[in-house]
Amino acid sequence: MWKDLGLNLEKHDVLLNALAKGYGDLFMTQKNRPAGMGYFDFVISEVHGLRIKELVDRKKAGKKIIGAFCLYVPEELVYAADATMVGLCGGADFSIPDAETVLPRNICPLVKSFFGFKVGATCPYFNSCDMVVGETTCDAKKKVYEVLADYTPTYVMEIPHKVDTEQSKALWLSEIKLFKQQMETLTGNVIEKDSLKEAIRLINEKKKAMKRVSDTRKASPTPISGLDALLVNQVSFYDDVNRFTLKTNELADELEKRNADGVGVGDPSKPRLMFSGCPMAIPNWKLHSIIESTGVPVVAEESCIGSRYFTDLVEPKGDSMDSLLEAIWDRYHNISCACFTPNDDRVTKVVDMAREYNASGVVYNVLQYCHTYNIEAIKVDKALKAAGVPMLKVETDYGSEDVEQIRTRVEAFTEMLRPV
Repeated sequence: MWKDLGLNLEKHDVLLNALAKGYGDLFMTQKNRPAGMGYFDFVISEVHGLRIKELVDRKKAGKKIIGAFCLYVPEELVYAADATMVGLCGGADFSIPDAETVLPRNICPLVKSFFGFKVGATCPYFNSCDMVVGETTCDAKKKVYEVLADYTPTYVMEIPHKVDTEQSKALWLSEIKLFKQQMETLTGNVIEKDSLKEAIRLINEKKKAMKRVSDTRKASPTPISGLDALLVNQVSFYDDVNRFTLKTNELADELEKRNADGVGVGDPSKPRLMFSGCPMAIPNWKLHSIIESTGVPVVAEESCIGSRYFTDLVEPKGDSMDSLLEAIWDRYHNISCACFTPNDDRVTKVVDMAREYNASGVVYNVLQYCHTYNIEAIKVDKALKAAGVPMLKVETDYGSEDVEQIRTRVEAFTEMLRPV
């Protein structure tokens, strides 16, 4: 199967072996894990196996597979066209040497990582896709999508960077309508009202299940480690939607019972940290694993791989196609990405979320060369200080060279915090 997808089998074997060892060392050594995490362990064990076979089988049945990196790609329209959307590889330094044969070295590791997985032929998700859908959230991504188009069919959505204006609404709504047409052309299926309403319901149910898991983490002690909760969020971009929703609701049931019984992980006398900043694609577990190795729990993520994905639902106010598309616009324009200007909404959400989850402090993650999140950290830090919540900014990449330095900084940061 991998050979038929055009993968570099030798490199792919090296990648899988490294992934298996890293996962085992980080996740399987945790104590008192919820039983429901067994499903997510299985997903990772088959993330390049059974899941890829499911996608290949769908392609053989004439269905289309759409790859995407960003929350701004409206997955409801993908599923309404009877296609499947999956995330793409992009959270490891394994592929960066391949990327640097084409791209500059001094750009975001996430961008280099996903490009390297394609040009190095080591990501079966990339090679399963009929189209990759990009977006103009940052300069590095939008320019790399131009280069990526030489390797795979690529469609780019234009994201307005000023949200609360009539002009931006008109632009973004027109982009959503163009994307609908693109999905209809690619799949050969006309998106009808009923199929779109069903797709909206499908994705809303998925997000509700994820929010249930997130809400349980407000308890002290937290019923699940930040590392495991991060994994659930990451898997949501790869797994079958119905199956993921079922298993995530089962996990939420277990976590709610744990809270009722006072069962948790970690030491409740320790400070509680919230995570904010750049997205974390599989297998980027670096900062969570460093933080929790010090005995301090991570209780929330203000991130694309976190609250930004599941906080808001698509809520139509009418039954016409126009009202359904406007509801999609309304949900997606509320995603508080750092690409927006001005971005007071995100700053407010970070502060509110820190309070909601009783966070003693915030670790703000900046991927190296990500100027957007790095500069916005100035406003976030100022707002958190005004609210009495300390912030630690960590600028890093996917490498391991700075792990001990970061651990020392985290330990020093948490020593000055009081448990909430």
